[in-house]
Formats: sequence, structure tokens, C-alpha cells
Amino acid sequence: MVRAGSDYKRVVVTGMGAVTPIGNTLSDYWDGLLAGKNGIAPITLFDASRHACRIAGEVKDFEPLDYLDRKDVKRMDRFAQFAVVASKQAIADAQLDVTDLNAEQIGVVIGTGIGGLKVLEDQQEINLTRGPDRCSPFMIPMMIANMAAGLTAIHIGAKGPNSCPVTACAAGSNAVGDAFRLVQRGFAQAMICGGAEAAVRSLSFAGFASARALSTRNDDPAHACRPFDRDRDGFVMGEGAGILVLEALDHALSRGARIYAEIVGYGMTCDAYHMTSPVPGGEGAARAMQLSMKDANVTPDMVSYINAHGTSTPANDSTETTAIKTALGDPAYDIAISSTKSMTGHLLGGSGGIEAVAAVKAVHHDRVPPTINLENPDPACDLDYIANQSRQMPVEVALSNSFGFGGHNVTLVFRKYRP
Repeated sequence: MVRAGSDYKRVVVTGMGAVTPIGNTLSDYWDGLLAGKNGIAPITLFDASRHACRIAGEVKDFEPLDYLDRKDVKRMDRFAQFAVVASKQAIADAQLDVTDLNAEQIGVVIGTGIGGLKVLEDQQEINLTRGPDRCSPFMIPMMIANMAAGLTAIHIGAKGPNSCPVTACAAGSNAVGDAFRLVQRGFAQAMICGGAEAAVRSLSFAGFASARALSTRNDDPAHACRPFDRDRDGFVMGEGAGILVLEALDHALSRGARIYAEIVGYGMTCDAYHMTSPVPGGEGAARAMQLSMKDANVTPDMVSYINAHGTSTPANDSTETTAIKTALGDPAYDIAISSTKSMTGHLLGGSGGIEAVAAVKAVHHDRVPPTINLENPDPACDLDYIANQSRQMPVEVALSNSFGFGGHNVTLVFRKYRP
């Protein structure tokens, strides 16, 4: 919130990029969301025949060589490729030139939940079968989580603030919120921010399945991810990246940039309750929403749309519903809500990035994407979840929720830009 007498800057979104299971560009992703496109299918990235869950939201027809040199591609894990490609898209969309004159004023914050899991799997196999001296000298820099942010800065020349939140499924939203604070307080003129993940791997599926977190609707992947539906049986993993360019309003105006929306609020809390389960009643999530609205100087009756965390797990969806009611009171029943994970799957640390993109597009176009596969509403989930069809409606203020293992809760607030 820009308080009277403060030196805080207004911050706007001037560019976006997306690599997702339903489209590898911003326009394809948005069109897919509005069309209710399903991105869930049988796994092709590894042999899943022995796994309880054999479906995922894979990124299809992704060609990093359209954006990167062959040598660079070979030295980057898939999650970092997604991040760099989506960042290049976002910068082009913003028409933001990074030069020697402004490089120190442009930074990068990209979150991830896991990082280079494929590299870790592949190199461990080499270590066990061929010996430790055959492991790649690039193993560590390809695997570590911060490399999406680091490589993005290298490839675009951004010398400003650079970091990588690793807050599980809240990481992408933390990245956007942290970037917002940096621009708001004058530490950068512009920030490239969001989340990336490429964890559709055998090891991660083994772990999540052992925790009984994944859907096992393998015979019907198109309908497996069904947030807020009484027949939901777990989340479906996805992969990809969503990136936003956040810019100080005065800087954006000085160069005649197109403005999608204004980012006005950021709230984060911790449940301090359990490693994986949300606190009953969603107290931590409710506080994140309340803090974000206070930061934005927004009241519940001003909120038009919420992009829900909406994972399609039994515990999350009912808890988030309760948290929304607690945070917003009676106006909660009049707010349009959707879970775009129903189409993309759950990108873990990348989800906050693509969902922030969806929220900004909703504000910009006055149209909200649906929750697909919502056929039998759970009585415990009794809000307006925009079932199965997108909706044209005025969107003045949008919230985007992300909650992660460890009890991390993040809410971002976007508002229609008004001069």
C-alpha cells in the first residue's frame, strides 16, 4: 500500500510470459484457460508404468532452441529452460530493453519448489553405475534451485537484485511479492519475477504418491484434476513457468509501456502447524488474504475475482473455502473464484507464476477463467467457483492464492490500473 507521505512507488505489470501444459506462449496459455482446455494426459517424460499415478500436465512441443543456443540448452535443467524462455517472452512483451545504462536497475526473482530434479536423478544413476568420476562438472550448477534466476539474469543481462524463494508451492507467488517490494521501495526500476518447475520425474511421483497426495484417476486423465468437486482424489502434477515484468509506474510511463494491471498487495503467513497439512479452518491462509488486502487498501466488497490455490486434494479445497469466508466475510459469496490448476495441473513452485499471470489477464480483459471438471460440487465448498465455462464480468481487483508445504501462505493483489 502506498501510504500518505511515503516514498513508496506504484508498481505495474508491463509484460508476461508463460510456458505451460496448455500453451507455450502468453496468448496460447490465456486462450487455453478461457476455452477450458485440458492439459492433463498420460506421462511421457519417464516410464510411469510402476507408479500409482501415471498422469501429469506435461509441457508439450517445447523447443528451447527457439530462444537459446544449443550449448546453453545442454547445460540447463528443464526447469531453468522454462524460466529463461518465459522470461524472454515477458521482456519482449513488455518491450523492455536491458542495456548497460539500466542493467543495474533491473533484477530477477524466480522461485521454484524443487529445482533440477532430472539432473539429480540422471547424475545419481551415473554415480551408481559408472562411478563418481563420471558425473558432470555441471551437475551442481544445473541442479541448484537458484539457477533459474541466475541464468535468466545472465541471458538478459540484468544486474539488479537477484534471488530465489524456495517455499514449496508458494515459491512463485513469493517471488512476485518480493519483486513487488523491491520495486515499490526503489531498489529496482523493473523486476522479472515468477516461478518455474520441472518435477515430472519418477522420484517426485514416488514421494508424492507415498504421501497419498496424487490423483490415481489414470483411466480418465482429462477429468482427474477436479478442484472443489466432491469426487476429487488428489492433485495432478504439472510443469512449466510463468513470468511477469513488474515496473515502477513512473518508469513505465516514461517509456510509454503498455500496462496490464497494478500490483497493490502482498501478504504472507505461516501456519506453524504441520509439514504437509493445512491448519484446520485455514487460519493462516485467511490471514494472508487479510494482510494482502490491508496492504492494498482494499476491502472485501471490492474484490471481484480470486484465483484459488485449489489443488483438488480433499484437505486443501474445503480448507481454502473456509479461509476465504473467514478473510472476506459475507462478500465471499459474491466473488468469482476459480482454480486454473484444473487445466494445467499443479506446477508446485511454478504455480504462483502462471496463476499470477492468469489473475492479471483477468483484470486486464474483464474475463475470468473457469474451474473445469466441477460436476458434483462438494457441499463443503459452497462458493462461486465458475464451473466449466469462463465468465465475462468486470474485474477491478483480483487475489491470487498460493499455499505450500511447511505452512507457507501467500496472497497477491492485482488491481485495474487507473492513472
